Amino acid sequence: MSNYKDITYEVGANAVRITINRPDVMNAFRLQTVEELIDAFKRADEEKSVNAIIFGGAGEKAFCTGGDQKVHLSEDGLYGPRGTVGMPMEELQSAIRDVRKVTIARVQGFAIGGGNVFATLCDLTIASEKAQFGQVGPKVGSVDPGFGTAFLSRHIGEKRAREVWFLCRRYTAQQAYDMGLVNKVVAHDQLDTEVETWAAEINLLSPTAIAIAKRSFNADSENIRGISYMGIAAVKGFYQSEESKEGVRAFNERRKPDFKKFS
Repeated sequence: MSNYKDITYEVGANAVRITINRPDVMNAFRLQTVEELIDAFKRADEEKSVNAIIFGGAGEKAFCTGGDQKVHLSEDGLYGPRGTVGMPMEELQSAIRDVRKVTIARVQGFAIGGGNVFATLCDLTIASEKAQFGQVGPKVGSVDPGFGTAFLSRHIGEKRAREVWFLCRRYTAQQAYDMGLVNKVVAHDQLDTEVETWAAEINLLSPTAIAIAKRSFNADSENIRGISYMGIAAVKGFYQSEESKEGVRAFNERRKPDFKKFS
């Protein structure tokens, strides 16, 4: 897959840059986006010239705001024809997690829903002072039952992770830093400089040592992959329910959902 429609792929001096290029919908992803991201991360894994991947979103407003709810609605509760829930999210999450390079989330704006999960999955997260983090799953009849939940608690603690999911609030970059979700917060106009500085430092190191270290970290939390696979199977059934569909309809109709009549 060489001609991407939803993302851009660039090999720079110190890192591969993979960018979701859907700023008109706050870099929300659809099936096409997910397929291209899987291809891009696998392609970057074989790039010999650099040790890092900078993962970002186009424009000034959003890193990523999760799944495109308009597409979700139009396909009757599913995003597309592949993967357990219509999109191969398990495959994408594994591609981000398993790539041998250091993944750096460049967060300039909203990292919400699935975007928050992407920031959680990346090895490092550098945020603009304007960035915002948070979950919306229970607001729209959805949930990430693995890396977005169990792995999030590895970063910020279980009490905080439960707060993120059970209240669906938004958190500033500084609050995310204080919780442990972000490595560094910088002035908005310094974000690219800071990200490039980190990538340059990483690029001086041994790629094999980095790969071994990363896989050692991953081994400690590998059970979460199994949790994710089982959880996504449960989510498939949930997405087919009227309760979940009510969340999607309410989001697109810009109203509060009435989940109770379906629960």
